[in-house]
Amino acid sequence: MIFKEDKKMAVSFIRVDDRMIHGQTCTRWALEYPCDGLIAVNNTAAKNPVLKAAYKSASGKKTFVWSIDEFAAKSEKVLNSKDNYFLITKNSLDMEKILVEQGFKPGIDTVIIGPYNDRPGTTKLGNNQSITQEEAQALENIMKAGYEVEFALLKEEAIGNWKKFRGQFGFH
Repeated sequence: MIFKEDKKMAVSFIRVDDRMIHGQTCTRWALEYPCDGLIAVNNTAAKNPVLKAAYKSASGKKTFVWSIDEFAAKSEKVLNSKDNYFLITKNSLDMEKILVEQGFKPGIDTVIIGPYNDRPGTTKLGNNQSITQEEAQALENIMKAGYEVEFALLKEEAIGNWKKFRGQFGFH
C-alpha cells in the first residue's frame, strides 16, 4: 500500500475483518497507517444500537458505524475530510458493494483481508482466514476493479495476495 506523504488521504487503510473493530485493528494497524478515526460499514451493526455502541467504544478513536446506503450517501464527505479513516467491512461482499458497485475511489489501491472465521462451506486459506465461493467472487471483482487484495491478520503475518489463492475457486 502506498501512503502519499505529500497529500493527506481521507482513507489511509481498507480492511475486511469479520470482527470489524477490535484492539488489533486500532493499535497495531494504526502504527502502520495513521488514522484519526474508523468507518465501519455493516447493515446489521448500523441498525443495532447495542452493537453500534460497542464498536464505537472499542477503538478510542472517532468511530462511525454506517449501513452500506449511509456510506454511499456520505462517501464524498469522507473523501473531502481533513481526517484519515480506516474503512472496514465485516465481509468482502460489503467491500465489493462499496468499491465496485458504488465505485468509491479512496485513493489507495490495497484491500487487506483480516480474520475471516472458519465456517461451513468455506475454503481455508490460512490461520483464521477462510472464505466461501461467493466471498471469493467478491474478491475477484475487487481485484478486477484495480485493487490489490492481500491476506494479513497482521502485516508481518501476511499469507499472500489474492492472485495466489484465486485458482482454488476456479478463477484464472
